[in-house]
Amino acid sequence: MGNSHQSRPGPDFHIPYGTGQTRQESSAGTDVGCVLLRSMRMPSVKYQKGDKVMGRWPGSSLYYEVKVLGFDIPSQLYTVIYKDGTELELKEHDIKNFTGFQTRSRSRSRSPGRRRSRSRSPGRTTRRSSSRTAAVAAAAATESSLSSNKDTKLEVRLSPLQQTMAAENNSNNKHEENNMANKVNEAEAEVEAESEKNQGRYNLRRRKDDGGAKPASVVAEQQEKEVVKEAAPPAATLSTPLDFGGKIGAYLWLLFLPSWVLFLVFQVNLEDPSLLNFPPPLPPLEAFWDVQALGFVILWILFQALLYVLPVGKLSEGMPLRSGERLKYRTNGFFAIMVSAVAAAVAVHQGVDLTYIHSHFLQLAVASFLISVLLSVYLYARSRYAAPEQLAQGGNSGNVVYDFFKGHELNPRIKNFDLKFFCEMRPGLIGWCLINFALALAEMKVHRLDAPSYSMILVNVFQLLYVVDGLWNEEAILTTMDLMHDGFGFMLAFGDLVWVPFTYTLQAYYLVSHPNSLSLPVVGAIVTLKLLGFYIFRKSNSEKNAFRRDPSDPKLSHLKTIPTATGKSLLVSGWWGVVRHPNYLGDLMMALAWSLPCGFSHLLPWYYMIYFIILLVHRDSRDMSDCRRKYGSAWDEYCRTVRYRIIPRVY
Repeated sequence: MGNSHQSRPGPDFHIPYGTGQTRQESSAGTDVGCVLLRSMRMPSVKYQKGDKVMGRWPGSSLYYEVKVLGFDIPSQLYTVIYKDGTELELKEHDIKNFTGFQTRSRSRSRSPGRRRSRSRSPGRTTRRSSSRTAAVAAAAATESSLSSNKDTKLEVRLSPLQQTMAAENNSNNKHEENNMANKVNEAEAEVEAESEKNQGRYNLRRRKDDGGAKPASVVAEQQEKEVVKEAAPPAATLSTPLDFGGKIGAYLWLLFLPSWVLFLVFQVNLEDPSLLNFPPPLPPLEAFWDVQALGFVILWILFQALLYVLPVGKLSEGMPLRSGERLKYRTNGFFAIMVSAVAAAVAVHQGVDLTYIHSHFLQLAVASFLISVLLSVYLYARSRYAAPEQLAQGGNSGNVVYDFFKGHELNPRIKNFDLKFFCEMRPGLIGWCLINFALALAEMKVHRLDAPSYSMILVNVFQLLYVVDGLWNEEAILTTMDLMHDGFGFMLAFGDLVWVPFTYTLQAYYLVSHPNSLSLPVVGAIVTLKLLGFYIFRKSNSEKNAFRRDPSDPKLSHLKTIPTATGKSLLVSGWWGVVRHPNYLGDLMMALAWSLPCGFSHLLPWYYMIYFIILLVHRDSRDMSDCRRKYGSAWDEYCRTVRYRIIPRVY
């Protein structure tokens, strides 16, 4: 949750908007009016759910067999699925019945995922009018000749990974016939594209596509943005299965998460923190609350907010949104943690007793929980007034509790202040390091030591390195699931402000009351494990982030990929050719290094390792489901190429 890395160890359950009026804003009233008029008419639905029909492939005049999944009345779009698993949203005139459908020799050509690049998209300029007139005449003549062939069967191939060469192996006459049909169909596509462009609309768009397909060049990216903006996408509707047990699960998680954090805090305070001591003894009610602790948490959040808004550091560009817009973020997290470290050192030098954090750990956790709840209520309330394109698809179920938990609005901002990005990267992450430092001071105070123990030093240094690395590479979080897809609601707010700082510090808290001595050889072995895991984690994440941002980068030309029908590609070489999640493997090795300094006397300090394994298994299943739905047969080919999911098999 509040972690800067691609595999965030939190509950799986981050240019500011311009001040001028954008094209979408200026036409908002018109769009709303059109939606209302369409709703009042309530047109009959021609195709029903489950119908098998012929759907036109985007940017071409080719039709392929599809199955209707549903119809959205406000947008007047049919959701259909092709045989390779690709989901699109089509308008009614892009769908035809099987009955009377005139097949073309073009239908025997390659799959749409491979042929569509040869057709002209609506965003491109067309040829001269004389060429279009000739194309129309040729198309009409061909259509007339083909319509007499009633017995021709339609052959559909929809796997972008299968490079079918049957047409090229046919006789010369058939080869020439196919070439002529290809030219005619491309000419038809140009005419249709010109007609749609003149009408100011683009009626074919990919389902669940965040800002369009990833282009190979900057020029293509700009053209794609212009097309998406002119399209004025309809309101976000839930098109994916509900996570975390659905609506009932949301209720349970809202109760379980705070209870679990309190349980861990109660356990770690026991002299014998065994899980068999259940339930742990509860302190009196007054022990849960302290006004000074609340003030300390508020002051800490305001201090981090001040560092965030300072004009220091780089303005980084996020990934394209559904509208085609790219938000900008102030990535100065490394600056923030350096200033915070200096402030903590000055406070200790001035006599401030930071061991207060250890003695008031419960009260600080409760205060942070209260702030996360208030923030979540504010986030959901403001999301009710957000524009449809600003909502998160996964948190737009229509159920209040589920959307409150998952996050209704994707990128809530107060002017230029991005709330999700700030909470993901600042108060909880840097607070994690501050709490660890305070617990090291508490160990020295309790045991009258001149320096922290080897175990405490290892835990502090390992976790500090993890956080500093995340803030140094803060830009990488802009390509993660949290920032790109998950809305900002209770799940992330609680995780960022409570879960991370008050559960990831359990190893250090445990060592205050349960010291564990380590020999130098053991220290060396643990350090080696940590460095190896960190190397795998950082190199694999950097490779993935660089590829996501610019797949055409010459530095990445050696990497092998699998193309998909969405226009994006899947990495199958480098670190990502060894296992599907090499960053998870590195993360697991680092998690093991965090727990080993605490020894094997109790299971509690191994909580993070156990929790992290469960988290990665759940996240891996989410990734598998989402990618199979998004990439279809390309994902099946990827799974056959990269067989192992997290840990490679050793022969």
